[in-house]
Amino acid sequence: MSKLVTIIKDEKQIEDLLEYSDAFIIGVKDLSVNMPIYFEMDEVKKINKKIKENNKELFISLNKNFHTNELPKLKEVLIEIESLNIAGILFYDIGIVNLKQELNLKTNLVWNQEHATTNFATANYWHEHNVNYMILSNEITLNEIEEIKENTNIELMVNILGYTPMFTSERKLISNYKEKFNLNNNNSKYYLHKENNIYHLIEDKNVTTMYSSGILNAYNEYLILKSKINYFILNSFEIDNEIFKKIIISIKNEQTSEEEINKLLVNTTKNFLHKETIYKVKKYDKD
Repeated sequence: MSKLVTIIKDEKQIEDLLEYSDAFIIGVKDLSVNMPIYFEMDEVKKINKKIKENNKELFISLNKNFHTNELPKLKEVLIEIESLNIAGILFYDIGIVNLKQELNLKTNLVWNQEHATTNFATANYWHEHNVNYMILSNEITLNEIEEIKENTNIELMVNILGYTPMFTSERKLISNYKEKFNLNNNNSKYYLHKENNIYHLIEDKNVTTMYSSGILNAYNEYLILKSKINYFILNSFEIDNEIFKKIIISIKNEQTSEEEINKLLVNTTKNFLHKETIYKVKKYDKD
């Protein structure tokens, strides 16, 4: 049976969605990126207790690139998480795979390298190295998702709703821009306007991230894939809480249509689900 997994943007959402969401993804302060909110480990433990009491699953995202000086804290947190008996840890930095072995951890790992999770050969490689789940890239087609499913035993997770990260940089891109042009505002959110599209820009302590201009709505694709894939992710980032709750309830009960969801969200997209990415070499004139 397919499960709906939500990425929350405040702790209250967990209470609101416990009845309808089968699992949750949360981030840890200073050890995660591209999450709407980050929690301290004492908060994570309380959230895990509440989720377990309701027979739901918790995934914890430790999805940043780690520097050497961050490894002691990372190891400490990994050992703490091990005692929580959660469903899995999302990772970007493959050092976590090595640390799992070094620390003799049993917690499942979720390969979440965003733009790299595009094929079954690499999925099978990581599965052989004790990685249990894989979050599929937002840049592959529906046919490619089905092909990967047919050729791997790793547990797949697919994004079906929400804004999606387009790129992430460790550079302080917004701060550098403000410094260059002597801008003194202290906003936490910025927007890039390009070709009639508006892109969310977020800079925090760790990274600068640009998100898609449209909200992914893959409800029809969910209906196609739900008998084949077990986990489907919905991201609440920049979506009104009540609208998000209404959508997840309607998806859970399959009492909606893609058109009805589009009306609630206004600016929706299919990303690359029906559009193959083709790389072409640009022609140029030689001198």
